[in-house]
Amino acid sequence: MMSTSSKQPDTASKGKTGEATGSVILIAFITSIGGFLFGFDNGSISSSIGFLTTKFHLSAAGTGWVTSCITVGCIIGVIFAGRLSDLFGRKKVLVAVAALFIIGATGEAIAPNVVFLVVARMMVGFGIGLETTVAPLYIGEVSPARIRGRLVSFNQLFNVIGNLVIFSVSAAVISMHAEAWNVQYSWRTIFIIGIIPALILIVCLRFIPESPRWLIQQGRTEDARKAIGRIFTDEKAVDEEMERINVVIASEEKPKISEIFAPRMRRRLLIVTGVPFFMQLTGITAVFYYAPEIFKTAGFGSNAAVQSTVLVGVAMVAGTLLSVWIIDKVGRRPLLLFGSVGMAILLGLIAWLFTVAHPNGPLLIALLLAYVIVWSVSFGTVSYVLPGEMYPTRIRGLGQSANTFSQWIFTFLVAQLFPILVDKYGSMVTFAGLAVFSVLAFFFCYVLVPETKQKPLEQLELELSK
Repeated sequence: MMSTSSKQPDTASKGKTGEATGSVILIAFITSIGGFLFGFDNGSISSSIGFLTTKFHLSAAGTGWVTSCITVGCIIGVIFAGRLSDLFGRKKVLVAVAALFIIGATGEAIAPNVVFLVVARMMVGFGIGLETTVAPLYIGEVSPARIRGRLVSFNQLFNVIGNLVIFSVSAAVISMHAEAWNVQYSWRTIFIIGIIPALILIVCLRFIPESPRWLIQQGRTEDARKAIGRIFTDEKAVDEEMERINVVIASEEKPKISEIFAPRMRRRLLIVTGVPFFMQLTGITAVFYYAPEIFKTAGFGSNAAVQSTVLVGVAMVAGTLLSVWIIDKVGRRPLLLFGSVGMAILLGLIAWLFTVAHPNGPLLIALLLAYVIVWSVSFGTVSYVLPGEMYPTRIRGLGQSANTFSQWIFTFLVAQLFPILVDKYGSMVTFAGLAVFSVLAFFFCYVLVPETKQKPLEQLELELSK
């Protein structure tokens, strides 16, 4: 029995070589529209928070709460995402994501008060929590091993493209009007535009299959074969993929939440919760949500500060594109190590800039953009790829949920605390603290994170089980 299992990954790997069709790229493309939704709506608060603070007379803590409340919805979504995707399938959950975005974005746009706005943002957050868990999981399950990292990275690529689009739209809307109009209406306009990509996602999801691994778990063998046929042109490759998945799933029992805490899973759990911890505690949420406010501290006016966020969006897209191109060549682990060192240096320099009352504006922008690129190349992409590679099929949904739950807990903490810390201790101390976390991230990744590139999921399961 042991001998048969150990040979399986090699056979599967050969069957995958050169057999993937363009359909799997289209599947990843459509699924990643959910990532675009995430980036589009999540990025809308960056340009809006200054006007919302004025409109609703928010304190530093209130500003942090309106910004971070979306992550409370994300956390709730993550709690249910793994179980829902295992019960109803990956595709149906993605349809629910689009519906939640439409309802939530509309609520944000018409909000008459802070309470209404917070509830609407939590609803959007619930959709984001589902999307950030299920989309990478689904893409990872339909992707050939040799390009799995690249295809899973599509979701993050579309996320940052969504950021760039909404930053650009926001800058255009805000630049066309006076401050008083922007305080009353610009943020409503920015939020309501988010329903457009959600409608596109609902339409496009009709054209992709369900996850073959999930279909086999449900006993729907013929549907699974058809789904795999959308990925591989060679009939032999389809047979090998079916056999490989069946061998693994046949030996599996019904998943239990307690299993992700089992001794043989502890290292994996530490990795899938530790990487998102450092992904957030190295400061990207602070830069992402509060970029205009950071630029204002360097002497930029409101319009110039918002327009500068477009450059942040461009940097995110450029860094993610580079990561998508090299992640299956360079590997996950080297990118994380490079990112840790690069961010520590850049955040330290940013902290040094804030030792004076009026930092050099152009230099601050250059350092922040370099930081965003380094983060996007490393943690920004790898953090979404690793979780889907850590766990066996039977509990992959639960493992993905553990990762995303961790990510959003730490996102909430950073989003809530950053304006308070800056208000109390100043930007220099705050950014210096983020640099320290980057140093710690290097040692964490060096000691614990394995390399997973170009290995079939079932082969990784055998290796990690040792």
